Amino acid sequence: MLELSMYIDGEWRQGSGNGKREIINPANGEVIAQAAEGNVSDVRAAVQAAREAFDRGPWPGLSAEERAGYLLKAAAKIDERHDELAALETLDNGKPLREAGYDVSDAAACFRYYAGLIPAPHGETYTVPDNMQAMVIREPIGVCGLIVPWNYPLLMSVWKIAPALAAGNAIVYKPSELTPVTATKLFEILEETGLPKGVANMVMGAGETVGNEIAVSHGVDMISFTGGTDTGRRIMKAASGNMKKISLELGGKSPNIIFADADFESAVDYALFGIYAGAGQICSAGSRILVEESIKDAFVARFTERANKIRVGAGGDPETEMGPLVSQEQLDKVLRYIEIGKAEGAEIACGGFRLTGRDYDNGFFVAPTAFIDTEPGMRIVQEEIFGPVAVFQTFRDETEAVRLANETKYGLAGAVFTKDAARAMRVIKKVRAGITWVNTYHGTYNEAPWHGYKQSGIGSSLGTYGLDEFLETKQINFNLDGGPSGWFSG
Repeated sequence: MLELSMYIDGEWRQGSGNGKREIINPANGEVIAQAAEGNVSDVRAAVQAAREAFDRGPWPGLSAEERAGYLLKAAAKIDERHDELAALETLDNGKPLREAGYDVSDAAACFRYYAGLIPAPHGETYTVPDNMQAMVIREPIGVCGLIVPWNYPLLMSVWKIAPALAAGNAIVYKPSELTPVTATKLFEILEETGLPKGVANMVMGAGETVGNEIAVSHGVDMISFTGGTDTGRRIMKAASGNMKKISLELGGKSPNIIFADADFESAVDYALFGIYAGAGQICSAGSRILVEESIKDAFVARFTERANKIRVGAGGDPETEMGPLVSQEQLDKVLRYIEIGKAEGAEIACGGFRLTGRDYDNGFFVAPTAFIDTEPGMRIVQEEIFGPVAVFQTFRDETEAVRLANETKYGLAGAVFTKDAARAMRVIKKVRAGITWVNTYHGTYNEAPWHGYKQSGIGSSLGTYGLDEFLETKQINFNLDGGPSGWFSG
């Protein structure tokens, strides 16, 4: 069994209250680790260490090339430990090993991307009156609080840590209390790079305790959070005490719009991938499948035929295509929504039940599920389920497709499937979402921003936009004459 410690001011330590939390393998319910349980005192120690490292340490003053060197070392070490990290991610989160492998490779690539980006120019000069030279420079924000979810424990950690460190900030990081295993390994890697003490700190524990203290702390200058919209709203309120900058990547109920002229098999394939990858535990999942009325019956029949053949099992089994949900709590939530859907009058086209039997009884498995005969106002259509549950909607024309697509408080992602390029561009431009696709789903890249509309978030991750989130903009005006202003006569 793994023993997981926190990392504060360059030292591995247990929580000040000596609490422990059991970490569970969601495929079989076995305890795989004991994690230190942090509290408010631990957060305050981490913030103080980060404050010292930023305010008086060498890190913010290092050149971009020097900071890039640390990031490149981290990337190389992730590559060296690729198989170990992927196996631990699968054990901790439950996702199939091949998904975890992609995440590990992407994490290394993210460090490399920001290592290459930070030496690029980051400022402007302006021609202004009065013989002045005006310029804008970018500076690190200070101490950044980073809070990540359990669905991509390693990758989303790197999405925040890489640009935050690249920009010259110190960090106080909280992994999900459900999935801290690869987070601990990541901090081992950061320690191995020789990162100055106090620059990167990790506090494990419950969101309502550790996460809240990070959000309210006046020693933290920015908070970057990925998770549910309700939690994001609470973080906004908590962060208002010292008006800290916030970046929130929140929930979604994303539309996947299928027109009758789309390549049929490709559209079915991506519809399955859009909702059942990650067992539906992806904020950008294509959980609302909008199908043109003329092909609805054929599409649903083919979709459910293939959904029923998805190989569900433990992530470590190479034959597994969809793993378990992450926890008993998440399993209960998904099953509760399935009952809500039935009570609302929707019909189950496939799945709709917990998987049982020798290979499933001790894990948190739900069959790939889809509802038909839904109405726009149903809770299963409007609320984020965060599990392998699709809801089908139908539309008659382009106008109705756009209306239904946007009929939600969320605006994270969306897709359009059609062979008509002009229609694809018309529709995708009208979908109120920050991450969109045409004739594909789920592909994301370190080079491009990850951003939500409406109640799906504030700010951006990844790309140059993701780096900007961790930088302040400063205006400098330089008097080239050097003389007095002459404003006052005396």
